[in-house]
Amino acid sequence: MKKDEKRGGSPPPSGVGGLLPYYQEGVIEAGCDEAGRGCLAGSVYAAAVILPPDYHNDLLNDSKQLTAKQRYRLRDEIERDAVAWALGIVTAPEIDEMNILRASITAMHRAIDGLKVRPEHLIIDGNRFMKYRDLPHATIVKGDRKYLSIAAASILAKTYRDDYMKKLHEEFPFYGWDHNAGYPTKEHRQGIELHGTTPYHRMTFNLLGTVQLELPFTE
Repeated sequence: MKKDEKRGGSPPPSGVGGLLPYYQEGVIEAGCDEAGRGCLAGSVYAAAVILPPDYHNDLLNDSKQLTAKQRYRLRDEIERDAVAWALGIVTAPEIDEMNILRASITAMHRAIDGLKVRPEHLIIDGNRFMKYRDLPHATIVKGDRKYLSIAAASILAKTYRDDYMKKLHEEFPFYGWDHNAGYPTKEHRQGIELHGTTPYHRMTFNLLGTVQLELPFTE
């Protein structure tokens, strides 16, 4: 199947909550999503998840539609029930070297690399992807609201990245990373103005929202 090629025949039955259990029937399919693409600091995280073809979960949905408590509960359930799952990470210095789009895709490639079961087809949240080896794939806009495996990947990527940013907050408590996860909030940008940048900031991003900050963080 070529990228973005539409399925032939009838669509698959909806899973619980209206999410679909697969894009292409009869193959081992992995859903992929990332978290942290729009942040000013920290790594971008991605996850790849292969669920059983008949999987159902009453609560599973796009991570952005869930509370933190629901996401962490679902993380445990996804890890327990998945055929395979893995994370991929691209650091802030790597993001500055390769740009955020390529970094997000690279993180997804690394997550797929980590799967203990080789998928036969990939479904990717969004509309941009670079081919992974010889595997066919489909890009799906708002796929985390349409397919169970992409929703599961969104939850793993989001929760593990949130954990990571909370740990960074312990080292650099000036930016509110324990609750803004590195996104460009007013508090985060005020922290940069007052305390400068850290080794975890993405220096190619417009950190202050006006002009690029050039001075590195110094203790």
